[in-house]
Amino acid sequence: MLDKKRVIKEEEKAVLVGLVHKDQTDHQVHEYLDELAFLAETAGAITIKRFTQKLQHPDSRTFIGKGKLEEIKNYIQGKDVRIIIFDDELSGAQINNIEKALEVKTIDRSDLILDIFARRAKTAQAKAQVELAQYQYILPRLRGMWKHLERLGGGIGTRGPGESEIETDRRIVRDKISLLRKRLAEIDKQAFTQRKDRGEFIRVALVGYTNVGKSTIMNLLSKRDVFAENKLFATLDTTTSKVVFENTPFLLSDTVGFIRKLPHHLVESFKSTLDEVREADILLHVVDISHPQYEEQLSVVNKTLEELKALEKPTLTIFNKMDLYEERTFDEWLEPGTKKEILEDLYERWQRETHENAVFVAAIEKRNLDQLRKTILEKVRQMYRVRYPYKTDFIY
Repeated sequence: MLDKKRVIKEEEKAVLVGLVHKDQTDHQVHEYLDELAFLAETAGAITIKRFTQKLQHPDSRTFIGKGKLEEIKNYIQGKDVRIIIFDDELSGAQINNIEKALEVKTIDRSDLILDIFARRAKTAQAKAQVELAQYQYILPRLRGMWKHLERLGGGIGTRGPGESEIETDRRIVRDKISLLRKRLAEIDKQAFTQRKDRGEFIRVALVGYTNVGKSTIMNLLSKRDVFAENKLFATLDTTTSKVVFENTPFLLSDTVGFIRKLPHHLVESFKSTLDEVREADILLHVVDISHPQYEEQLSVVNKTLEELKALEKPTLTIFNKMDLYEERTFDEWLEPGTKKEILEDLYERWQRETHENAVFVAAIEKRNLDQLRKTILEKVRQMYRVRYPYKTDFIY
């Protein structure tokens, strides 16, 4: 059974490990570790140290070299480090070998994300989706993770099944995967029926990287209290509300955030949730423009949308957190004229790259929300005109 009731009562001290190799530069690895630290914090851990190593390719036995493994072992002695988190996926054998060498619980980014999802899943659908993803993650790692799975005591990354015999493990996990898929198929049918029952309303979906402010914008547009906080994956379950702008109704949905190196098991398991994106008429792509790597985050979301065959949908890009962008970019000595030029260049660039489909807002400050509502209304009405030209009561 998966332990869904575990709650971390005190922060676990964590050490992060990243590898610089032919497909990842030193700069990228440090950016990824920044995000990994935020993931760890979201899961309830505090990062006390980061280690990186340059290798042409990961070591097949321990992912990193023996020397770096020894360096980590020497560092963690006497520091009550409870968990080692690798930024890249590890095999079951690698996890087992690392744990033998360090005598500390070891997980990878995928396992960490799955742990966060397990903690934040509220509905039966989300819980089943996460559980399916966990079993799919564990199945190919069973032989190497056998002792790892038997261990008790809780903590990040231990929300997994634990059996005593490897073949029994495999049979149980496969049976569980089959059962969960059947359960989710039934839930998907119900969800599909519910979506069909929504009538002829135009459907709009908020998409974007995790923690960019989608739920905050959802609350402002729909006047609904959707959970929002400054942590990754605050929203797992899709929330849909009927919204009316100037007598024009439409359905607005908030969806789960995307992230770099998102475990493919999660993408597969959250198919029904992502159907809100696939079946939407219009996408609102929210971008945290204050983030130093906002362009890469935008690219990650576009790549995921492409995988979902949703990239060509009519899209409005909402550059959020302009207040934080200005705070990060401008100092108090900058002349107003120079500030204006920088902002104009930014606006012109992204209007050009989005084909005039960009709006710049600060959701927390409620800045430029009138322009956002006006732009969304124009797009919704245009969609109504195309789809239902005989309806004139609320599209003009």
